[in-house]
Amino acid sequence: MEDIIRSHKEIYGEKPLVIASAPGRVNLIGEHTDYNDGFVLPMAIDFRVMVAVSPRKDQNLKFYSVDFDDKKRTSISNLRYKREDRWANYPKGMINVILSKGYRVEGINLTVKGNVPVSAGLSSSAALEIATGFAIRELFKLDISGLEMAMLARDAEDSFVGVHCGVMDQFISCLAREEHVMLIDTRTLEFRQIPLKLNTAKILITNSNVPRALIDSEYNQRREECEKCVALLNTRKSGSALRDYTVADLRDSLGLIPESTRKRCLHVVEENQRVLDAEIALKRNNFSILGKLMNRSHESLRDLYEVTCPELDWLVKRAWETEGVYGSRMTGAGFGGCTVSLIEEGSIQLYKEKIEQYERIFSFKPEIYICKPMGGAKIIYSSL
Repeated sequence: MEDIIRSHKEIYGEKPLVIASAPGRVNLIGEHTDYNDGFVLPMAIDFRVMVAVSPRKDQNLKFYSVDFDDKKRTSISNLRYKREDRWANYPKGMINVILSKGYRVEGINLTVKGNVPVSAGLSSSAALEIATGFAIRELFKLDISGLEMAMLARDAEDSFVGVHCGVMDQFISCLAREEHVMLIDTRTLEFRQIPLKLNTAKILITNSNVPRALIDSEYNQRREECEKCVALLNTRKSGSALRDYTVADLRDSLGLIPESTRKRCLHVVEENQRVLDAEIALKRNNFSILGKLMNRSHESLRDLYEVTCPELDWLVKRAWETEGVYGSRMTGAGFGGCTVSLIEEGSIQLYKEKIEQYERIFSFKPEIYICKPMGGAKIIYSSL
């Protein structure tokens, strides 16, 4: 925290009045279900983004990233998305949606510092949005609930930044509870906090460091295929999302829906059930069942939804071959990013040895993060 205070003072000539912190996340199971009104099971991780703010006497907005050593600026009256503003579009978007709801926000100096890996599928953008929202709420004493804050952050990413995401990332960053995972019903926005008692097990994330070049076009294509499938299924059985259909409905749709599209939708329908089964396994503290569900999830993402890549498949296979690994799967949108594994602590070194050849084979250097379920966003400093 001292680093961000020092940086804020160096850039703006004053100390921040408020510092907020929000976590990144990893999704244990429930991939590509959120935009289909389905279920997800994420947890917050012990990698966070901090946002420090102080008020200005004018309507200007100034932003500084410690990690990128980069400055951006705009004003309350000139808030708009700019590609060249890159990271700063997220706090700008958050300020914009808060203003659009009628809340009072004036000029601020804002500094960002964090350790959530960027472009790894661990929701550094959602953490930045939520930390910004918490800092602004505290600075201007705004009456915004945690649930509303999560929805504002989702709106910022959707309407301002232009990423058509679900609600999972913002929900877990905002509302997570320490030593718990969160089951979110993305249709009703109801959620349940489920204890995760790891004991001697660990959550291990492996960053493939594969550039996710295809992610935007392929992600949008998958969404379109799901919507097309629902429209066709709706001619036989009423429903508004894949959430409303069963495996039997998809089996009966042979000849109605193109096979490639039907495969995508089969993944979503079965993945929703895997999330609900994972909740039962967690409540029984049955890591063996949870691990098998994670494995089935990866196979489905590889064979049906087709969003993995050779690097992710290789990392998952090495994990499956490691004694002491309960389960492993890709996590996030796919085409790069990370895998998540549930592993006994004593097997971590063996897994590291298993993936030693990764860089030689794929020319990317993997990174390993050992994580535990953390709490959501909070104010870590205030001199108000």
